[in-house]
Amino acid sequence: MFKKILIANRGEIACRVIRTAKKMGIATVAVYSDADARAPFVRMADEAIHIGPSAASESYLLADKIIAACKETGAEAVHPGYGFLSERASFVEELDKHDIAFIGPPPNAIAAMGDKIESKKLARAAGVNVVPGFVGEINDTDHAVEISNDIGYPVMMKASAGGGGKGMRLAYSEKDVREGFEATKREGLNSFGDDRVFIEKFIEDPRHIEIQVLGDKHGNVLYLNERECSIQRRHQKVVEEAPSPFVTPKMRKAMGEQAVAMSEAVGYFSAGTVELIVSGADITGESFYFLEMNTRLQVEHPVTEAITGIDLVEQMIRVAAGEKLTMTQDDIGIDGWSMESRVYAEDPYRGFLPSTGRIVRYGPPVPGWSGDPIRGVDGVRVDDGVMDGGEVSIFYDPMIAKLITWGETREEAADKQIAALDSFELEGLGHNIDFLSALMQHPRFRSGEITTGFIAEEYPDGFQGAPASEELLRNLAAIAAFAGAAHADRARRVDNQLGDELEPPAQWQIKIGDLIQSVELSEEGIEVDGEEVDLSAEYTPGDSLIEAHIGEELLIVKIRKTTSGFAMNTRGAKFEVRTIPQSIAMHAAHMIEKIPPDLSKYLLCPMPGLLVALHVAEGDKVEEGQPLAVVEAMKMENILRAEKNGVVKSVSAAQGESLAVDAVILELE
Repeated sequence: MFKKILIANRGEIACRVIRTAKKMGIATVAVYSDADARAPFVRMADEAIHIGPSAASESYLLADKIIAACKETGAEAVHPGYGFLSERASFVEELDKHDIAFIGPPPNAIAAMGDKIESKKLARAAGVNVVPGFVGEINDTDHAVEISNDIGYPVMMKASAGGGGKGMRLAYSEKDVREGFEATKREGLNSFGDDRVFIEKFIEDPRHIEIQVLGDKHGNVLYLNERECSIQRRHQKVVEEAPSPFVTPKMRKAMGEQAVAMSEAVGYFSAGTVELIVSGADITGESFYFLEMNTRLQVEHPVTEAITGIDLVEQMIRVAAGEKLTMTQDDIGIDGWSMESRVYAEDPYRGFLPSTGRIVRYGPPVPGWSGDPIRGVDGVRVDDGVMDGGEVSIFYDPMIAKLITWGETREEAADKQIAALDSFELEGLGHNIDFLSALMQHPRFRSGEITTGFIAEEYPDGFQGAPASEELLRNLAAIAAFAGAAHADRARRVDNQLGDELEPPAQWQIKIGDLIQSVELSEEGIEVDGEEVDLSAEYTPGDSLIEAHIGEELLIVKIRKTTSGFAMNTRGAKFEVRTIPQSIAMHAAHMIEKIPPDLSKYLLCPMPGLLVALHVAEGDKVEEGQPLAVVEAMKMENILRAEKNGVVKSVSAAQGESLAVDAVILELE
């Protein structure tokens, strides 16, 4: 067994590998860029080596710097995590030249599977079902249009070396192909150094199912059941679960055997994932097709660990050291149900725009990396790589943490997600915690009738929060009045000028959205609009969470004081709550409402990013919906379109310029 390994990655996956290595008694080396100098994974490792500037192209993507760090520290092996160099065959070959082991598959398998065009040819040869499409070289946009017309719309354009939802465009028409083909090529080149694109038929009502495989260097390959990864936004996974509510034992066996056949065809060992697309419209479950094979550890690997009890990182290390697998296919079972939601630095209330900046408060439901390594604390596990005061930069992926829950049933795993998300504190930047909770509560998700179009279909106009029941609004009004009285009492004590006998207001007007409720507090209890609420809670002004027992139900509310009341978050929604003592509520209607300025004539940068393309110039006429500019942020290109017809009056930004959020790009008249 290795005595020391280096982790050629950052963030939560670096922490994940370090934790297992420590459990195995193996020393660890971290490498870090300027942006990560104070990151938690650097402190977790036994040694840390600085490898360059913040941009990944100048640090984490440079194989020679990784190899130099190995030599400097005496690391015998490298675990690549996912992303960066994890699927670069040339990196493995360079490590081999320096007698450094790679904790992953052989380079020939990486090369074969990393090229989506070649991998489909290999899949066909191995007897694996593949999606109809064009797997040759595409010359230009006109050629792409011709191919798409032959296949039949809709089609999916994919960067050949792509992954992680990047370098993908769905086209329903020739217009979509002409608009998206070049962007797909650019994303492939910028993210993966390869601008080749292939086109395939888009399967209607698709479900994204993947099979986890694990092999050793002695010819043994197993499949560790499936994961359902259909909840996606812009082809990037948001929620994963294991097992799938759709897959039958017969399907599982057929999919697993094809995944093993694919792995054996390329001499695969270590952990890997065969991704399949399944037609949700096919009730037989037999219409599944090979998408690609990821020759690395997946972001969602914890859900497989939770239902099998197998530490995949440990197995990868043991396989790399030459050990045989100690289990057989018959040993692989399914124990309970597990779900994972990805906490991203993106704001669903603003069209899921990436958010960067300082993390002012970070309080996960259980401490990261605590409890059982596989199932965490009482079935709640948090894999993270951030901390209070840390910064989410523009240089890397926007994922902050992974929340994994395990239960005896699917319903229990989902309920644990909702409770954990309610108590997950994250302040200082936009995040998707409310959205994740809303997904977990959605009736269609609870039924298991999901496809990769779920988010687009259920939230066509964007996300404005999960719907709130009358009961929830009544309970929030009671909590707001309770907290308002606590603040009033504190103000009375601090001021010390109003007399000791003065009590805080007992009658309140609570306004949540357009709903106005009257709340009365007394020694007997709390009444909302004359109806009693059985509330039991503790709150001290300044607390960021209230755990309220309402009858036998526990309601966890994130709360922050505002000028006119409270900002409250719970059950997948945010609420601006106005609290007014009833004695002065009559005056509220006379307050002048501030009207926000009209900014529709400006094209503003919606997030910090790089202006990679500017399609218009001063004096140009534009039409509503026309692409005006492209901004790249967190490795994704975002097309900015005209909101109305007009003429470009002035241009304030230049192509290649780094822009701040709300920076003016151009003005229309």
